[in-house]
Amino acid sequence: MENVVLRVARSADAAAIANIFAHYVEHTTISFHDTPPTIASWTGQLEQHGGRYPWIVAVDADDVVGFAYATEHLPRAAYRWSVNTTIYLRDGLQRRGVGRTLYQGLLASLRGLGIANAYAGITLPNAPSEGLHRAVGFTLVGIYDAVGFKHGAWRDVAWYRNRLASLETPAEPRAFQDASAAELARWLSPP
Repeated sequence: MENVVLRVARSADAAAIANIFAHYVEHTTISFHDTPPTIASWTGQLEQHGGRYPWIVAVDADDVVGFAYATEHLPRAAYRWSVNTTIYLRDGLQRRGVGRTLYQGLLASLRGLGIANAYAGITLPNAPSEGLHRAVGFTLVGIYDAVGFKHGAWRDVAWYRNRLASLETPAEPRAFQDASAAELARWLSPP
């Protein structure tokens, strides 16, 4: 899609995000949710986590067509340089460059904030998602065998990592809300 632009997600995007995500909950095993989160739930997540970590939407003519965000990896101080990433596209937009564009913006933001490791869990099988993650620099680090049960079967989850920084002693990571307008413009612009 040629006209897709990235911007920081806002509370008003919660309905579009909920709509995109509901498809994956209701029709696939990609998400382990049983019921789609509500618009209010997405609004709460954006407000609670959107200041610390990036929440980004892909927009085509003012229409949100995908979203990506990061959350803390685990709630211990030593993990503060590592995040989990999430990305979802409107059904039917896979393999059109939107996912790669979203991930490029998310990963550039994470690098700029001083994050060292980005992780992604992918329910298997999901060759398109695995291909996207490899294409943007993730490598397989392990598989949780039969970790979830959905749609009548046990599901495996592959874990991928993207090393975003060297493993030297890091500076403290910054919060996304502290990024300047110039930084956001640089991170969210196509390479």
